[in-house]
Amino acid sequence: MRKVLRWVVSLVVLIGTVSTAGATAAAEEPPAAGEPATAGTADIKDRLLAIPGMSLIEEKPYPGYRFFVLNYTQPVDHRRPSQGTFKQRLTVLHKDTSRPTVYYTSGYSVSTNPGRREPTQIVDGNQVSMEYRFFTPSRPEPADWSKLDIWQAATDQHRLYRALKPVYGKKWLATGISKGGMTATYYERFYPRDMAGIVSYVAPNDVVDKEDSAYDAFFAGVGTKECRARIQAVQREAMVRREPLSRKLAAYAEAEGHTFGTIGTLDKAFEAVVMDLVWGFWQYQPAATACGTIPDAATMTDQALFDYVDSVGGWSSYTDKGLAPYTPYYYQAGTQLGAPTIRQPWLGDLSRYGYQPPRNFVPRELPMRFDPRAMRDIDTWVRHHAHRMMYVYGEYDPYGAERFRPARGAEHDSHVFTAPGANHGANVSQLVPDEKAKATRRIQAWAGIASPSGKPLAPYDAKLDRRDVKKEQTLRP
Repeated sequence: MRKVLRWVVSLVVLIGTVSTAGATAAAEEPPAAGEPATAGTADIKDRLLAIPGMSLIEEKPYPGYRFFVLNYTQPVDHRRPSQGTFKQRLTVLHKDTSRPTVYYTSGYSVSTNPGRREPTQIVDGNQVSMEYRFFTPSRPEPADWSKLDIWQAATDQHRLYRALKPVYGKKWLATGISKGGMTATYYERFYPRDMAGIVSYVAPNDVVDKEDSAYDAFFAGVGTKECRARIQAVQREAMVRREPLSRKLAAYAEAEGHTFGTIGTLDKAFEAVVMDLVWGFWQYQPAATACGTIPDAATMTDQALFDYVDSVGGWSSYTDKGLAPYTPYYYQAGTQLGAPTIRQPWLGDLSRYGYQPPRNFVPRELPMRFDPRAMRDIDTWVRHHAHRMMYVYGEYDPYGAERFRPARGAEHDSHVFTAPGANHGANVSQLVPDEKAKATRRIQAWAGIASPSGKPLAPYDAKLDRRDVKKEQTLRP
């Protein structure tokens, strides 16, 4: 989404792949030395590569797992599969075919290093992670951007699930963080029979794109009055010192080879970064300590002010290099997802452009037209028809101001939790003890595992379970 993110309903066409990988799960490890190979002891790599359209990029070792980076051939247009294909990147963190599988999407690019999302640790399962279409290198050439929509992306997931289900035959859960949590929700809306449950983290739900008063209310009441005043003062001071800070930005851009062709001017880029400051602060700064680290705006040198804004927002965010990797996100924000706008009255008349829309962050040669029906359809479905969906939000995360609200009642078995003191990195482990145990047990139950302890089934692994969401998502949802 935007560094801060700023964030047609179609008939469901069930297009899948019939895999020849086998109808039953078999032992995935190679036979022991001296034992003959049989049809029931095929190596997991061989089984994966037997799936039509699947190819291996590389395998990386990790203790207790097999980790594969793969490509899977997908239609550019699932409604017209004969009109061309592209290779979509994915990874498989393989535990055992007798375990459940977690289907993870970030909504952006996929990491090619082993990593385990929280639900995967909770159920001690396998994990399939898929790159979102049009994020490089999973982009068709030439790229028809009209084929980048939530239904096409959900159908990518559905088709890959159908291909892998004969190998990983136990129950599947879908999960994702922020835009990934949105992605998991859209997948469930269009293909509600695929997953046994959805675990969505800090997912925004911008139902009416032009109605963003919930965000204004959030910023008027988040944290303490003193903390709000301090970060707002820094932001205002940056606007007041626009000229000297802009000179520093120009020098920085020249030294780093940055240009501003997409957004148009250095001045627009400067203001976009400064306008993001309060959002970025609450989205990712640790609430327990962040307020005490906000400098005194009135006494800061220009360089100190420039450096502080950079540490929270990042001056490179709206350069061409900074925007290019996120063009697919901004395109979706401007065509279906929507993007929040906040008023920021404490800036008075210092802003020249306001909170800039996604159109400003996408190359002009790509046509964009917003469809207001898409998110309304998703929200209506979640409110009235969703089953076995879990949403986790952070108390201090701006994106929780407009959240999903699934259908209530025991028959729906859906849940919304808020982690106290947490931000955009909120997860189940940060919930209060009773809710943490409840959420953990529900995730395990959906995965077909009976575990009354309310604790993850796999021990924590400092490398595998690292949760650096800010680094992964560069301050975008």
